Amino acid sequence: MRNLRPFTYLGDYINGAFVLPKEKSEEFESLNPGNLKDRLSTFSTSFSHVRLASEAAKRAFPKWRALPQEERAIYLKKLYKEIETHLDQMAELISRETGKPFWEALQETQGLLGKITITLEEGASLISEKEVPNAQPKLMGRYRYKPKGVMLVLGPFNFPAHLPHGHIVPALFTGNTVIFKPSEQTPAVGQLMAELIHRAQFPPGVFNLVQGEKEVGRRLCTEPAIDGILFTGSYDVGLKIKESVLSHFWKTVVLEMGGKNASIVLDDASLEKTLYENIKGAYLTTGQRCSATSRLIVTEKIADTFIKEFHRLSKELKIGYAFEEGPHTPFMGPLISQAALDKYLRFQGIAQREGAQVLMRAKALEFTYPGYYVSPSICILSPKKEFSTYLETEIFGPNVAITIVKNVDDAIEEANKTDYGLVVSVFTKDKKAYEKVFQETKTGLVNWNRATVGGSSKLPFGGQGKSGNQFPTALFAPFYCTYPVACLEDTQDMIQETIPPGLPLHGKN
Repeated sequence: MRNLRPFTYLGDYINGAFVLPKEKSEEFESLNPGNLKDRLSTFSTSFSHVRLASEAAKRAFPKWRALPQEERAIYLKKLYKEIETHLDQMAELISRETGKPFWEALQETQGLLGKITITLEEGASLISEKEVPNAQPKLMGRYRYKPKGVMLVLGPFNFPAHLPHGHIVPALFTGNTVIFKPSEQTPAVGQLMAELIHRAQFPPGVFNLVQGEKEVGRRLCTEPAIDGILFTGSYDVGLKIKESVLSHFWKTVVLEMGGKNASIVLDDASLEKTLYENIKGAYLTTGQRCSATSRLIVTEKIADTFIKEFHRLSKELKIGYAFEEGPHTPFMGPLISQAALDKYLRFQGIAQREGAQVLMRAKALEFTYPGYYVSPSICILSPKKEFSTYLETEIFGPNVAITIVKNVDDAIEEANKTDYGLVVSVFTKDKKAYEKVFQETKTGLVNWNRATVGGSSKLPFGGQGKSGNQFPTALFAPFYCTYPVACLEDTQDMIQETIPPGLPLHGKN
């Protein structure tokens, strides 16, 4: 078992320095959901820091925007080296604040490096300057992308480094300045991200960190200096953000929200691979992923065998403390909080009241280290015919609803019975069936023989309906961090067009 590093709270990071609040508007605690005896620190909120950070970011914007893209890239390459040097420290903090197994936290941390590389090498090309000869007769046209200004990044708890980093890197690279508010459940990870940016010597005010809970987030969203809000989290919070800035219609609001993702298993699916992918999709990160597989739609021919094996594997998952090693290394850690645990258990009762058959019961678990541990759960449903609270709510836990259908058409119909639209997977050897699922479902991602989880930073990532507002992130993030400016360029002294009748110069050249 590893010896955990001590953590020291440094305050907010504003204008290139860490600042402890002089007056404490609120206080909140960071603790390890996988070991409640591991309390990292008490964090303070200062409402005055909202304005200070906003002013710092606004002041820094003109000079940062004016830097050539190549120079901004140099700072990001320095950040790459700092992250690389502190991979283990970052992963340890992620595990401590989220409870996710250390191996999974390491994967998250390594993804930070990939995001920088992809942004510099592939994302940059999406917003490169484009020439358009003869945009008008004999006239050169050009369109170029300009940064929007001060971008507010609101981070989630489940990927406390990777998901905000996915907004921060393209925002900085394209010339914006940033204010980052981490989730109040993972503030220590946010602080370490600020420390690494400080080590990379970004100019003061280009990146700022403000810790806090809901009220700090609300105040940041309505701050006049903010030009864009980049949010990853639940539908309910995303809706509140949208409502809070209705009178600030000029602000870009990027909402990456939840999912009620379906995985369709057809008769000819490869059983072993399909089981592996869907166990992973349902239970990775204890089901606390917006892309988690929460609905399995299985055709009749394969249903009995598939459900029996899926149930068996679900019972054999290793659950436990993030830093257990060897044969005790867990696949799944705890839920993030007592509130999350209570919600998870409550929805089993809701499912039963709505007619679900409980195949595997949700339970709170106790281990050597006290935490919010739960068992996976499985419910068997009839095809949905009317509104279901259970099927319309993102539970954010390791729960799977299984529905048996006759064929691919029925499976697609069932998959579409949700207001969410993030990911759908289909398991089949038949490419025509895959193409049919692609055409007839409304989601931002469609996977063929792969789990709903595990999106690629080399592709766009975003959802439809309650899953997002059609600003895909990942590779496409530079698009929402910039706006295109069209230019008509005439370098000739002579008039290049026929002069309209009635102008004094009519008939002259």
